[in-house]
Amino acid sequence: MRKILLCFLLCQRLSLVAKDEPKYPVSAIPESLKEGMYAVIREDFARFEILAINKSRYYVRKAITILNPKGKAFASEDVSYNSLAKVLSISAHAYDANGRLIKKLKNSEIVDHSTYDGFSLYTDHRVKSFELVQSTYPYTVEFEYEIEWKYLYSIPSYYLSFDDEVSIENKRYEVHYPSNLKPRYRLNLIAEPKKEITTDGEKLIWSVQNFRPEKFEPFISEKTFARVLLAPTSFEYDGFKGSMDSWISYGNWQNELNRGRGELSEATRQKVNEITAGAKTTEQKAKIIYEYLQNRTRYVNISEGIGGLQPLPASVVDEVGYGDCKALSNYMVAMLKLVGIRGYYTKIRAGVNEREILDFPSHQTNHIIVGVPNGADTLWMECTNQSKPFGYMGDFTENRYAIMVTEEGGKLVHIPFIKTDRNTQIQKAKVTLDRNGNAKAKVVTTYSGLQYENGNLDSHVAGQADEQRKWLEENIDIPNFELGAFSFKNIKDKVPTAIVNVELTLNRLASVSGKRIFITPNLMNRSTFIPPKNENRKNPIVLKRSYVDVDSIMYFVPEEIYPEFIPPAVKI
Repeated sequence: MRKILLCFLLCQRLSLVAKDEPKYPVSAIPESLKEGMYAVIREDFARFEILAINKSRYYVRKAITILNPKGKAFASEDVSYNSLAKVLSISAHAYDANGRLIKKLKNSEIVDHSTYDGFSLYTDHRVKSFELVQSTYPYTVEFEYEIEWKYLYSIPSYYLSFDDEVSIENKRYEVHYPSNLKPRYRLNLIAEPKKEITTDGEKLIWSVQNFRPEKFEPFISEKTFARVLLAPTSFEYDGFKGSMDSWISYGNWQNELNRGRGELSEATRQKVNEITAGAKTTEQKAKIIYEYLQNRTRYVNISEGIGGLQPLPASVVDEVGYGDCKALSNYMVAMLKLVGIRGYYTKIRAGVNEREILDFPSHQTNHIIVGVPNGADTLWMECTNQSKPFGYMGDFTENRYAIMVTEEGGKLVHIPFIKTDRNTQIQKAKVTLDRNGNAKAKVVTTYSGLQYENGNLDSHVAGQADEQRKWLEENIDIPNFELGAFSFKNIKDKVPTAIVNVELTLNRLASVSGKRIFITPNLMNRSTFIPPKNENRKNPIVLKRSYVDVDSIMYFVPEEIYPEFIPPAVKI
């Protein structure tokens, strides 16, 4: 009995000592990893496990030392889940600079909420959000969580570094899998992984220690970032089995999801044939059907289980008049088919600054558009926007790769773009200046191509007068002005144009000093950004959007005023 008691007391004492040991003290970080950084990743361990063709699990444990308020965002974490994904566990702790525990996350502090975005009719996507923000710096946060998915469809990517002011002490990513479900990967500026045999399969390992990032250069391609893209080969999502060994097989899997969802009623067939009766060409018919879709449908997001990847039946959209990008694009393809036009459901990664799709068969998309082959050309249609001109893709989807789902399977295609000399903003102004520096101006600005979207102009050009007035007030770059008469003209085309006329009263536009009047010549389109100087640049400059601005301003001044100094002409 005495021996048992002594053993218990000894174990208890060891437990207390271990509990009091500091964890992640800031003093243990090498100085080279702290200098110029706002955060240090002390530990970042992630493990993705392929358990079966229809089951996977993801475990994350990470600790970040936040050195100053700029790194505050690292103290928050979001864990997403839905009907096919279950959060198995969550824990979080905060430690002071000495590594002493100062906060432990309570279950009551985890906020569970829907990812409702204001335009979703229904989604089963939810998020568990929590944070351990502290007021005294530096401090360390530690997060740990595990998610189990009732499918195998995608594998999280591995990025070496994502911020040039965040260093890494330890980072490790493991992918475990049975030998018959070996995943594929594509490397970019990262070495081959370490490969190990386990008792129940194999695993891939990427790791790095004591890494300090180099300063990022502006205007660089995402291809300069070190990362690993991963994907399964055979997979199953909500009962639908497929393969990603090629774009063809991946596209055929999408064909299975879409099968039987393009049927429309006889009444709709008659209506579509009626509205296109006078059209002679494929383009004319497609334009009429596209504008018909715009006038009778609206965009709402619908995402539940496989519904995040499978469109609603075209007949449902036809009946209720709404759908998400998948449903509206599928509906468009179905209506085109009624008049003998083959439209193709096309998967794309949309967004102004989204990463490019790589030629690596896998799930890399977030949006659907429609393509219609038209001789040597292809007509492209964005079906979620009720005002976008037919054939115009814009910043959201132009100039990138997409996956066209054809009868033979998936096909990697490139979406065209509007060339520089058609992305124009032409501004002509007449300014009448009085002796006190006050002025009245008449300005005509023509926005074409991608500049049609400047400040979301495309959403207001055909809107109500009060919306247009608000747009002008927010986008006229003059400190002090009174808005007079104005008008908007919308020219919808594949290269659209908006013409904006406006009259302005400009009090104290010019500075008056004795007999002199000083003006800044450019009225409303002043460019002040100067890229940082870099004489030893390592990467090529990449500009994803190119355009031309032309400003012509004519000043009318009192008779007694003459130019004392005019800057010389400059061409860069």
